Amino acid sequence: MNTLPTAIIGGGPVAMAAAAQLVKRKMPFMLFERGAHIGAAIHSWQHVRMFSPWEYNIDSAAKELLVESGWSLPQQDHLPTGEELIHLYLYPLSELSSIQPHIHLESTVKAVYRKGFDKMKTAGRDQVPFIVEYEKQGQTLHVEASAVIDATGTWLSPNPIGASGNAAAGEQEHAHHISYGIPDILGANRERYAGKNIVVVGGGHSAIQSLSLLHELKLQVPETTIHWVLRKQSVTEALGGGENDGLPARGELGIRANRYVQNGNVLVHTPFRIHQVKETAGKVSLHGTKTGQDYDINQIDEIIVATGSRPDFSFLRELRYAADSAIESVSQLAELIDPNIHSCGTVRPHGEAELRQPEKNFYILGSKSYGRAPTFLLATGYEQARSVVAALAGDFIAAREVKLHLPETGVCSVPKSALTVTQNESCCGGSAPKRLMVKPIAISSSSNCCGPKKEIESESCRSSNAK
Repeated sequence: MNTLPTAIIGGGPVAMAAAAQLVKRKMPFMLFERGAHIGAAIHSWQHVRMFSPWEYNIDSAAKELLVESGWSLPQQDHLPTGEELIHLYLYPLSELSSIQPHIHLESTVKAVYRKGFDKMKTAGRDQVPFIVEYEKQGQTLHVEASAVIDATGTWLSPNPIGASGNAAAGEQEHAHHISYGIPDILGANRERYAGKNIVVVGGGHSAIQSLSLLHELKLQVPETTIHWVLRKQSVTEALGGGENDGLPARGELGIRANRYVQNGNVLVHTPFRIHQVKETAGKVSLHGTKTGQDYDINQIDEIIVATGSRPDFSFLRELRYAADSAIESVSQLAELIDPNIHSCGTVRPHGEAELRQPEKNFYILGSKSYGRAPTFLLATGYEQARSVVAALAGDFIAAREVKLHLPETGVCSVPKSALTVTQNESCCGGSAPKRLMVKPIAISSSSNCCGPKKEIESESCRSSNAK
């Protein structure tokens, strides 16, 4: 078992960070990317500028390996686009002699299981290797692994438009009017949206990114009409922390969105729950309910769905994995990131201990570890990878020494309740929740107060996005 490689599933930033961490510890690995190149999923949003600077987007082990090869570190406060993330960081990393030979491109993992064991058999389970079954160029291949790291993310599994979590009636039939994620509105997809009647569905940062691109298009083509559909009770719930956000570019997203709404360039429909998509004479309409009444938007040319994404567990069926029943995250992370109870985006440091699965030496990292929760940042995944690889190497001291600093979102919406938060307090981590239960509320404009619901029963905190 000790001579077998660790299998990394996925080819994005967190998967590549795991590879770099394994290289630094001189441990064998193999990486499986379903696309034709590393970071294939990022290509669908390569035109988007990230709101986190390079400082948060480069793994420490990857940085060391790249610098040793003569690579020039990007300016740390620069906000990279998806394209820059690929070409300035992931591609050079993937071409290192210590990593490149172990990458398997166009390799789709179909199943992972224990050799000779189904899910039910226990005795001796931990003593046999994993089998990774993958498809490449029409062939089904099998390799053995001592450990498996699933860093496949969620981007390729977008949530549907339906309010129930399932596809709305007619959504699949009229898919030619629908795009998911953040289209290249000012570039390759410009003609699809210019001068059209467009609906953006979603209340997170991906939706606001699309609104920003559409707004710029509207300035060029005034006939463009933009609708924004949210399930939130008020548009203000989607606007974020503004000037209080630790990432200024993230805060600016909400400020811009509010400006678009206030100047009338974006028409808001909230809370609108979509149940059906219909098409008539080349136009589509959305039907559902708004504040309990029937509601629809008609004569739509295009729909952009930015309602988040969800993990794919289909290839893990014969492994013993655990996921939270509500948000499908790694179980022990649920209380930290569940938008129903705690979603200010500032998550306390966590590593191998919290990510540990019932199946020994199997881990889910990156945005997939957060399930459907929209709070993930790359820096979180990099620290996850460092801690997990340390544990796989037997360095449990290093695995436990988890350190992670994430910029706070500056967002909290708390009704009048038993809570006092001063300007210097943060109840998104550390010891702050211990003092959150007794006094009348007093929250300054820059306070951060996203504590667990079990201690703040009336709390409702807004969420941040994966990027």
